[in-house]
Amino acid sequence: MTIPLRSRRRRRVVVAVVIVIAVLLLAGATAIAIRMMLPTAQAAAPTPTPSSTQTVAPAPTPTRTGPPANTAAYDLSGLPEVDVFAVIPALPLDPDPYAPTAGLVATPAAAEVPVFADPAADPVAKLPLDQVYGGANVPVVEKYDDWVRVLLVGREAVPPNGSSAQISGWMRMADVTLAPQDTHVEVSISARTIDVVGPAGSERVATDFGWGTPETPTPVGRSFVMMTRTAPEFAYTRGYPLVYLSVQSPTLGGFGGADVAVTAFHYHDARSGDISNGCIRVAPETIERLAQLPEGTPVYIRS
Repeated sequence: MTIPLRSRRRRRVVVAVVIVIAVLLLAGATAIAIRMMLPTAQAAAPTPTPSSTQTVAPAPTPTRTGPPANTAAYDLSGLPEVDVFAVIPALPLDPDPYAPTAGLVATPAAAEVPVFADPAADPVAKLPLDQVYGGANVPVVEKYDDWVRVLLVGREAVPPNGSSAQISGWMRMADVTLAPQDTHVEVSISARTIDVVGPAGSERVATDFGWGTPETPTPVGRSFVMMTRTAPEFAYTRGYPLVYLSVQSPTLGGFGGADVAVTAFHYHDARSGDISNGCIRVAPETIERLAQLPEGTPVYIRS
């Protein structure tokens, strides 16, 4: 049977359209297949991380504090000992008598260690570890990498030829051991109060006491507990301990036949007002509390 020309043309058009559609579908499928076959790394480049693009700067070296280190070895045999009897003009007075301490106590790390008036110079004295009357445990008032400045017993001069106020000195960190000290004593002469101040707060231990007369005043400023002991030969103490301080009378060169005039807390029957030779006379419960304080405890006496 013969197919009409118009029908054959229509059939050719349909076939051509089908072929075109098939070609397009085949091309799309091929593209999808090719994309699926490519590695994931080619599909999206990785985002650089900071560590791959930045250089981390090294940590800065800490700046050292205080005077330069001194590792020199010294012959201490010819130097004066720092003890309660010492008079050492080369040692300076405490330059800031009401400032807080560093909260540390220094103790010699050997039988005797050098003491400096100036960290840039040679030592002017030596601090013995073993002392009959105490004075080896000293409060730190400044601390640096290689040095500490401390309060010391003894005097720069003997009255009336000079000031007997609290002295200080420098010691190398390598020559001492340090221990924390978080308690101090506050004495107010005008308020007639004594407080023991520690981490838990302030404990009032006296609301009246006796202090020095105008001729023999109680020394003011900061000092520290040098030693605590009983002295039966001092009948006025009634057997209670005496808490000796590192500072001595500003007007007396000696007292009671001795060539020292040490200030102390102690018991006395008469214990109110300006009646003493410089010591602070207190009640039994007060001296018993103060006697519990370790050597090196700072004491601030304010007028």
